[in-house]
Amino acid sequence: MAETTPPAGGADTIAPRPTTTQTPQTTADRPIIGTSATFDPTVDDRSIRPFKFQASADALDDLKRRILATRWPERELVDDDTQGVQLAAIQKLVDYWGRQYDWRKVEVELNSYPQFVTNIDGLDVHFIHVKSQHENALPLIVTHGWPGSVIEQMKIIKPLTDPTAFGGTENDAFHVVIPSIPGFGFSEKPKEVGWNPERIAKAWGELMSRLGYDRYVAQGGDWGAIITDLMGVQQPKGLIGIHTNMACSIPPEIDAAAFTGVAPAGLNEEEQAAFDQLSFFYRTDLAYAQQMGTHPQTLYGLEDSPVQLAAWILDHDIRSYRLIKRVFEGEAEGLSKDDILDNITLTWLTSTGISSARLYWENKMPFFTPKGVKLPTVVSVFPDEISPAPQSWVEKAYPNLLQYRRHPKGGHFAAWEQPQSIIDDLRSGFSSLR
Repeated sequence: MAETTPPAGGADTIAPRPTTTQTPQTTADRPIIGTSATFDPTVDDRSIRPFKFQASADALDDLKRRILATRWPERELVDDDTQGVQLAAIQKLVDYWGRQYDWRKVEVELNSYPQFVTNIDGLDVHFIHVKSQHENALPLIVTHGWPGSVIEQMKIIKPLTDPTAFGGTENDAFHVVIPSIPGFGFSEKPKEVGWNPERIAKAWGELMSRLGYDRYVAQGGDWGAIITDLMGVQQPKGLIGIHTNMACSIPPEIDAAAFTGVAPAGLNEEEQAAFDQLSFFYRTDLAYAQQMGTHPQTLYGLEDSPVQLAAWILDHDIRSYRLIKRVFEGEAEGLSKDDILDNITLTWLTSTGISSARLYWENKMPFFTPKGVKLPTVVSVFPDEISPAPQSWVEKAYPNLLQYRRHPKGGHFAAWEQPQSIIDDLRSGFSSLR
């Protein structure tokens, strides 16, 4: 791909022009670029290879062209968001995306971190790996979800690896590993069925072993929470505890009742509130997961239209959508306009709209019910989560509970939106395991 120079900024910075052309390197010393990586499944290759990503100017030109050429439908027929992503909201996002947004900013930040690719179970897995300078740092593997990427976790890297520069002590230090889920971002797209959350959890255990970590902890939200819980069930060698910001703790009978909207008798106030939010999600917001869980291949528009991809990603859950809408209306929130578009643009540039959707098809387990974790567990709860987990349910789902903390602000994508809360909980929650 063409080597590019980050632009100074301005209206057309989504598509800077190339300045030089790289001379091809040999396979042995060439960093893997984007999703063009290849592998030979007959070779037991445990090597760890350096990685950088530079989107080509042609790809960015094409993205801008498609954004500006969008054919819009008529406005929704209601004055609220009950018909989905509102026309005015997506047009504000698209106007900024096509005229002001600069992909090169996050690309430079992403490439400032050490990134690697290694082949696990026949598939190339991308990951960020930042080691702390502090000798007693605790290794930590952090997993994103859908519609996400490693970009969501970049805000927590420096405070975790260099805590003394961010209000902490040497005893708060972590070595941080952030992999891309197969089919997402820079990891290879599976070429066979079977890459379900259980297999990914096993792959993460192998990754940490390959990196030489014989004692570590794991963290996740959304799919990352499920994968992390499954690591807690599988207990790969070296894993000593987990942290989740989407606790899989809803009793199966209550989860089933939430689909009907009729709450069981005897719920306390906190449990009733969690039930009501979950029931609302099942009634109004679950359609995206059902579509991807049954017919992900049908979503061809995600690969052909960046605006369709953006709208699909925005329609994850009502509280996240409303937060994003407020951001593009100019309100200050935990996310910025660029935060939101960084994630969407990465999905577009790597053509992973459908490949990431297939994880829902691969999954055969309920999202929110207990998985059977027995390892020490730290739980963070945010009020705008799909179902803010009550302590009474969490204590039963995670019998070795180290810390339970409810936060006053935040939603489903906590490490992205409220990174300091996650940082604080990782520091305090795992302190007894150091």
